[in-house]
Formats: sequence, structure tokens, C-alpha cells
Amino acid sequence: MKIAFISDIHGNAVALDSVLKDIERKEVDEIYVLGDICYRGPEPKRSLQLVQGLNTNVIKGNADEWVVRGIQKGEVPDSVLEMMNNERDWIASHLEKDDIDYLHELPTELHFEAAGLSINVFHATPDSLFEVVLPGESDEVLKTNLMSSTDSDVYVYAHIHKPYIRTINGKILINIGSVGLPFDGMKKSSYAIVEIEDNRVSTSIERVEYNVERVVKQYEQLKYPNQNMINVIRNARI
Repeated sequence: MKIAFISDIHGNAVALDSVLKDIERKEVDEIYVLGDICYRGPEPKRSLQLVQGLNTNVIKGNADEWVVRGIQKGEVPDSVLEMMNNERDWIASHLEKDDIDYLHELPTELHFEAAGLSINVFHATPDSLFEVVLPGESDEVLKTNLMSSTDSDVYVYAHIHKPYIRTINGKILINIGSVGLPFDGMKKSSYAIVEIEDNRVSTSIERVEYNVERVVKQYEQLKYPNQNMINVIRNARI
């Protein structure tokens, strides 16, 4: 069995197109989506439609919550709060009520078994949509914040836009990075594959090229309220 985990599309449907084509080429059996579907990109509606068209399990990210109810003071630096809420309003204006209701109703965590392997997936941590747990943290911090809510074989999360794989006490921890807004300096979408065959488990981070300049033109032509997102896309850094 081969499972793909994707997340943090952030309204970048061009990147999502490329990732879904790559997944199809790799003959993946199942896809799981770990949130942050619409916010901060030029194609929120099409991104959501592509995700819904997968007919698969989807969980909520912090940016999905923001689309539903806006960004509250204390969740981001005060200096960017107004701009980020302007972006949120722009995104919401390009969605229907049913779309926002869909985002509101998403679960925040999944725990399931695949070919005898127990897998726990969440967006940021099992207890929070917003907490940031970075790759360089110690094993103890990672265990406490990401691996303590369930006894699983594999833990998969997103949110930080910086993919990595670690093995801690025989358990696998994966951050799958971002489809639409990578922050690690590599201008390629990121997602993860877990493959289970007999008694073998393999994990990988996949990087996929997409047309960055096409997305830049979308931001420009649509007069997206935060034109600095063009620099983020071009540099793959926030």
C-alpha cells in the first residue's frame, strides 16, 4: 500500500495540479490532506474543489480556521494582523457559504491503520492548530509535543512548511512540508509518501516542480491584497 500526504496548499492550485499529477504517476493508493487549503493564494476556490474532488480524508489547518472566522489578535504579530485579515476577507469573498461551512466542519486529527501500521495525522500538533514545532527540536520536545496523544507507528504533521523525517524510539515522525508555499528555499512543492509492503515500511519526501511565474502573474492580475506573497513564492521563504 502506498499513501500520499499533502498539505498547506494555500490557494496555489497550479502547484496542487502538479502534485496530483505526480501522485497519479506514482500509483498511490490513498491520499490524505492535512489542511490549509485556501488561504493566501490566488485560487482558493479551485484549490478547494480539487481537494474535494479527491473524495478522501481531510483535516483542518490553522489557515482553514482563519478563513472561517478571521485572524485574532495574538495569533500573528500585530504589525501584520490588518493585512492578513484583508487577505482573509479577499479569500472568503471568492468562496461560497457552503465552502466556508465545509472548512468549519473539518476534523482536526485522524488516527487510522493501514496494512497493519498505525498512523496519527494532524496539522500542527494533536492539541493545537497553531503551535509551531520545528525540525531542529530535540527528540524529547518532538515526543512531548507531537507523539504523546496516541501510541502510533507513524506520526504525520504539516504547518511549518519545512519537510523532514525523523525516527525516534522506533517511531517515524514526518513533516510533509507544503504544496503551495514551501519555506525551505526550494521552489518546489513538497509532500510525503509512506509505502507499506509485507514487513517493509519506506517513507519519502517528494519535491515537484510547478510554474512559479504563472502563480506570480495570478497574484498580480487578480490584485491580491498582499503583493509580498510574490516574493514568498519566488524565494520559497517567508
